[in-house]
Amino acid sequence: MERLSGEAPSIEARVEQVRKRIAEACARVGRSTDEVTLVAVSKTRTAKEIVSALQAGIRCFAENRPEDAPDKMAAVAALAGERGLPQPCWHMIGHVQSRKAKLVVGPYELIHSLDSLHLAQRLDRLAAEQGTAVHALIEINMSGEADRSGFPAPRPDGVPDSGLVADLEQMVGLASIKLLGLMAMAPMVASAEDARPYFRRLRLLQERLCQQLPQAEWQHLSMGMTDDYEIAIEEGASLVRIGRAIFGERRS
Repeated sequence: MERLSGEAPSIEARVEQVRKRIAEACARVGRSTDEVTLVAVSKTRTAKEIVSALQAGIRCFAENRPEDAPDKMAAVAALAGERGLPQPCWHMIGHVQSRKAKLVVGPYELIHSLDSLHLAQRLDRLAAEQGTAVHALIEINMSGEADRSGFPAPRPDGVPDSGLVADLEQMVGLASIKLLGLMAMAPMVASAEDARPYFRRLRLLQERLCQQLPQAEWQHLSMGMTDDYEIAIEEGASLVRIGRAIFGERRS
């Protein structure tokens, strides 16, 4: 059905546009679109909205509050089942407090926000008790802002902070934690292009860690959101976390 003038684009149309821009960004740097996974940030969104995105072909959705997600996940599962759609996979992108760690072991395919050795050890114990494993990305605080979680940013050439390396050496020895890469957000900048140095630095850190700690896989770079995901893809992102471009303006 043709969209009426002035009518907001549907979620399906938004997803199509995002995928088009992902393909264009990949083409600019000679990457395959198969190398980039679109993760829809579904925090504050309803089960109906999430299922519309699922129907449009998105399979991965991200929540940021462990305590708020279970009811929504159950509602999405039920609605998807009614419509004969595949079940989604869920990612956790928000800060996980140690006391809430038990809420993220099991329901989430990937945790993007592993930000301390203490949390890794807690998740490892909980996963071992459940006979499962936690797949996680190490969160890096690229902006250095005190109110953001994450390990300290590397030097511009990607050389990691010594404390990060020491903690990672312990994490790779945990039996029920599987480290798969890095996650970061660029700081607030005037234009998307201004985020490029931060994404490039994260990629350089990934390359350093592949050499220093080959016991972990380091295959993923989770970076890039609605305002800067094309730049992130050009710099090597394998996971882009898109909310507003898919669902419209944020809700509080």
